Amino acid sequence: MAVPAVAHQTPASAAPPRGRYLALMSLGALGVVYGDIGTSPLYAMRECFAGTHPIQPTPGNVLGVLSLIFWALIIVVTIKYLVFVLRADNRGEGGILALMSLVRPRSETFRGRKWILVGIGIFGAALLYGDAIITPAISVLSAVEGLGSAAPIFKKAVLPATIAILVGLFSFQERGTGRVGAVFGPVTLIWFLVISLLGVTHILREPRVLAALNPLHGADFFARNGWQGFLTLGTVFLVVTGGEALYADLGHFGKRPIRFAWFFVVLPALLLNYFGQGALLLREPEAAANLFYRMAPAWSIYPLIGLATAATVIASQAVISGVFSLTRQAVALGYTPRMEIRHTSAREIGQIYIPGINWTLMFACIGLVAGFGTSSNLAAAYGVAVTTTMVITTVLLFVVERELWGWSLPAALLFSALFLTIDLAFFGANIVKIAHGGWFPLVVAATVFTVMTTWMRGRRILAERIQETALSDVNFLRSIAKKSPPRVSGTAVFMDRTVAGVPLPLLHNLKHNKVLHERVILLTIVTAEIPYVSDEEQTEVRELGLGIYRVIANYGFFEQPNVPELLAGLEQLKLVPDSTTFFLGRETLLATERPGMAIWRERLFAWMTRNAQAAPFFFRLPPNRVVELGAQIEL
Repeated sequence: MAVPAVAHQTPASAAPPRGRYLALMSLGALGVVYGDIGTSPLYAMRECFAGTHPIQPTPGNVLGVLSLIFWALIIVVTIKYLVFVLRADNRGEGGILALMSLVRPRSETFRGRKWILVGIGIFGAALLYGDAIITPAISVLSAVEGLGSAAPIFKKAVLPATIAILVGLFSFQERGTGRVGAVFGPVTLIWFLVISLLGVTHILREPRVLAALNPLHGADFFARNGWQGFLTLGTVFLVVTGGEALYADLGHFGKRPIRFAWFFVVLPALLLNYFGQGALLLREPEAAANLFYRMAPAWSIYPLIGLATAATVIASQAVISGVFSLTRQAVALGYTPRMEIRHTSAREIGQIYIPGINWTLMFACIGLVAGFGTSSNLAAAYGVAVTTTMVITTVLLFVVERELWGWSLPAALLFSALFLTIDLAFFGANIVKIAHGGWFPLVVAATVFTVMTTWMRGRRILAERIQETALSDVNFLRSIAKKSPPRVSGTAVFMDRTVAGVPLPLLHNLKHNKVLHERVILLTIVTAEIPYVSDEEQTEVRELGLGIYRVIANYGFFEQPNVPELLAGLEQLKLVPDSTTFFLGRETLLATERPGMAIWRERLFAWMTRNAQAAPFFFRLPPNRVVELGAQIEL
């Protein structure tokens, strides 16, 4: 029978925000969702004319680049992500893993296809880790570089100041984003208003820049510049690098606030600033090397640097929070080992802190800043990971169009081919960056992908090995009915990996201690491929007989299991906490030549298992009520 546990409400069940609440949610989305794409004016346009593959700031080139920027923002961000990708939500949640879980087949008939979709989904998620390392580094560094532009004496202070800001940013994470969340939106709103104003002042001086709205200028740009123009497309891509965040942060705000903020604030501000930069270039081509800050009057440089630094810190915060969220999903879905996850807010489930991920990101960011030195050098490495993720999103979206939205094959192919052509063009233009630092996010992605697939495959092999020696429920009940062991008072809860068979810790306890508690609960935690599970679907209790029960608890990949809280909600069992003991298995894994994985991957899996967060902490079990029983298992 189904027994509801702790009551909770899923975001998908909440009513769409309206009125004042919509405005407040949209304001919050400005800081979290649009921090990355909102700070790209600091470096994107500049890199086209003064970066690794610069082009001459002639009037034709300026209008051509602006045309490409305009249509990239319209087609890639506005149409692809805002209109269509946001529709592909997994019960209100977004992100590459949520999308993968949405489209992977449940039937074993499609097993081969299932693992193809899982593989590309995991690789897309792995790519986001590489992007998350580069984004804080390039954003903060590009803002602080304004100091060197304002006063050359400060040039030597750029790198130390950037590193200090990054250390402060990552050190703050354990306190939670809630303490500064209230100012994220307002500060970002001020940022968008300021960059809009800067753009308008220059557009009014050179209104001919508006001719770039004509897509023919973009076509003419490629015709005149050939291969060099194609390489510039890799730099133009910097204006849409935050597009994937729109989908990843869907669950935090919902579709309506994200779309509202984009159409009424973000898109107009970005276009006004980019066109303002273009107008400045038409009048002063020599401004290309420091394009953004040259837009501002001399008296406002230092306040603008301060505002830009605050905006980039907020943008970095959003990326870091996104990685925490992605990691939590990966842990819940069984793609990474258990790790310490701290909730930094009693009210907001999305506000979490993962120490291991946080400090890894910090040292990687500092290493990038010290190694690359300038935001221009970092821009050469930026984009490879994001373009690949966007290609993967388009492929998975095609499956959604066919299987969930019911589109015809010609319609889905035509629609997806349009976006895939654009994605592949950006991808091809960014591939040349691999030799100039683009290898870094790919190495990070390959490492994360190896870890995820090894952990996933290892868990499946481990379950098979345990199942080989498992005793069925029926045979176990028959054996203890025939020769009943002494029963002791209290309740024993045995954590079980499967929903059938008797867990090894129970057999070991019976073999060595030769007793059985008067009530035994076989508890299995199952993570569903949806973000939240409703109360009605969460818990199932089966009475097997002889005082033995099997409890199956279903959680979504956005939910954190709390076993004592779960059991307290099972009214029919009426458990007494002080007389309940939790039995867990602690396996020692041995790498062998048996079919399954390569020896090095088996050793990696065994090492990850030893270093994963202990189950009592992950499942929030009371430490003084836990007994762990060891066993050796050959992989």
